[in-house]
Amino acid sequence: MKKHALGMAAGLVALGQAASAEVKVGMIVTLSGPPAALGQQAVDGFQLALKDLGGTLGGEPAELIIEDDELKPDVALSAANSLVDGEDVDFVVGTIFSNMLQAVFRPVTESETFLISPNAGPSTFAGRNCSPYFFVTSYQNNQNAEVMGAYAQEAGFTNVFMIAPNYQAGRDNMEGFRMHYEGEIADEIYVPLDHQDFSAEIARIATSDADAVFAFTPGGLGVRFVRQFNDAGLSDRMQFMSVFTTDETTLPAQQDAAEGFIAAGNWAPDMATERSMAFVEAFEAEYGYVPGGYAMQAYDAALLIDSAVAAVGGDLSDKEALGAALEAAEFASLRGDFSFNANHYPVQDFYQLSVAQREDGAWVTSMGDQVFDNYADSFAGECRM
Repeated sequence: MKKHALGMAAGLVALGQAASAEVKVGMIVTLSGPPAALGQQAVDGFQLALKDLGGTLGGEPAELIIEDDELKPDVALSAANSLVDGEDVDFVVGTIFSNMLQAVFRPVTESETFLISPNAGPSTFAGRNCSPYFFVTSYQNNQNAEVMGAYAQEAGFTNVFMIAPNYQAGRDNMEGFRMHYEGEIADEIYVPLDHQDFSAEIARIATSDADAVFAFTPGGLGVRFVRQFNDAGLSDRMQFMSVFTTDETTLPAQQDAAEGFIAAGNWAPDMATERSMAFVEAFEAEYGYVPGGYAMQAYDAALLIDSAVAAVGGDLSDKEALGAALEAAEFASLRGDFSFNANHYPVQDFYQLSVAQREDGAWVTSMGDQVFDNYADSFAGECRM
């Protein structure tokens, strides 16, 4: 387990805050291997928010402790126990991957420590297993895929080939795509999270009757899959639709191999609102790369905590009041309209996104048509908080 003590610099040391912080936040994200770019976006987004807030949360001095889960459930569990029992944090922010969230969920929430997810939004905690100590600032996993399914249906695709990694988020995304798509499924493939060679899967796609592909292949998976898909000449034969396959963590490596590909999400870096544009400009100036949804959602996680701590006047001992303040979500989200459903997953707008190259040469996702307005997940009705 790797602890990134220097991660608190932007939020504390560089701003000259006292070491005895009043608000202590532990962050568990993946910072090792090919998926490290996803976790780094979340770290940088949260730390930029801390900088913008003057190193405070709710007006109280704040400390951020960052843990690398290494994409290993046992490491994530150890990190959660260390933060809750050893560091006595007030909030845990994490994780990137749903299987890591499943590892830390119980030890954090059962200790009555608030767990804020800036990315992972599995169905397992959206329904009957919801918790008053769990909040999500991203989405419910199924939802982005539901957007793509609705797009595929509207676009008239009749036969879609589906591929995703074999873990909770992969299964959620497969299920999500089917919600609004009524056509045929040519085939459905699950691959390991560390899958290296897609040649066998590409061959099956090439010999299928599919007129489109739906892929959920985040991080390094997406880089490899997109390159091999394009090299096989399939980009000219069928539409590539995805979630978290072509985004700001993968496009720097995919570049024109992903040109013309379609995605879905709750935000893109060219969202034309004053707050969003200011965030993107500040992020690129601070870190030298384009922020994606991972960074935006982590920035919002910090704003959520800031609003709740302010609402209770810095008194974090009153868990009921603090939970109510988190539920109120009295902050201005970078994506615009934002509120929590009964299960503490967001109600928000979703858009079709496309791959584009900016004037400065950067490959990014770009805002398209709004597909859903104030869209709630389908599991909230099972939550009995």
